[in-house]
Amino acid sequence: MATFIALIIAILLQLIAAIIAVGLIKKTKFNISWILISIGLIFMAIRRFFEIMPFLFEDFVPETELINRWIGITISVVISVGIIFIRKIFKFLGQAQEENIEYEKIVLAAIIQTEEKERKRFAKELHDGLGPLLSTVKMSMSALSQIEHDEKSKKIITNTEHVLNEAISSIKEISNNLSPHILNNFGLASATNNFCNKINQTKKINIDFKSNISKERFNSNIELILYRVVCELINNTTTHSGAQNIKINLSRYSKILTIQYSDDGKGFDIERIENTRTGMGLSNIKSRIKSINGVCFIESSEGNGFNALIKVNV
Repeated sequence: MATFIALIIAILLQLIAAIIAVGLIKKTKFNISWILISIGLIFMAIRRFFEIMPFLFEDFVPETELINRWIGITISVVISVGIIFIRKIFKFLGQAQEENIEYEKIVLAAIIQTEEKERKRFAKELHDGLGPLLSTVKMSMSALSQIEHDEKSKKIITNTEHVLNEAISSIKEISNNLSPHILNNFGLASATNNFCNKINQTKKINIDFKSNISKERFNSNIELILYRVVCELINNTTTHSGAQNIKINLSRYSKILTIQYSDDGKGFDIERIENTRTGMGLSNIKSRIKSINGVCFIESSEGNGFNALIKVNV
């Protein structure tokens, strides 16, 4: 009785597996491997069916041994050939995955280019539109200051000129941050060094920047993304870490451009941060580096600062 039940269960499982395999035939574009595996599973169910017949019909005495032998041979052949051909499916899946990765890179590159295009447009409108207007107002205020006024009026004019100077300076700085002309004209090392010097002037944190690439130029997209990533890392440190010092080493060894970044801040639990919305910044950094065929390794723990290593093949 136990053998009969076991045979029934075996037949059902093999039929279910055969049905699933048949369903995969269409999804794999009628790949020969799934067709052969489906046939093999069906023959396995037939083999079990012949084994169960004597339990149902006592006078059923087929040439069981001969049938089993030929069915077994058939199963072995179709399953073996199916497994050989199944390599094509894995090859197809591998190609699909590679195409998906390339598509993601193309989409991300398009997003970055669109973002930079808008940054440049906005920077140009600030510099060429609002800048001259404020300069004209400043000239008018300078002319107005030459006229005799009482002390109160002079003070108002002087304060207004001071505010205008601050506004003009701020517009230039915002415009430069949106589309840094130093990066476009002099390259990654000069632009990064200039940005670090600006941060050092605030006296809030000390950045030690070193580089061996001087004025060497690279692909504009690589320079732009690496510059934005370094600025993002510095912004994260100054905003969240409470660090006193940052060390940045920008180096080229053969065809590999390397950025080593570290701070002496309070650090954080990377796994916990990456599982929250706060970790989107780190995820964006890794995605940007990946889009230029680079790799980014990040290390940090609570109380032990932050370290990042970026490598890009140039």
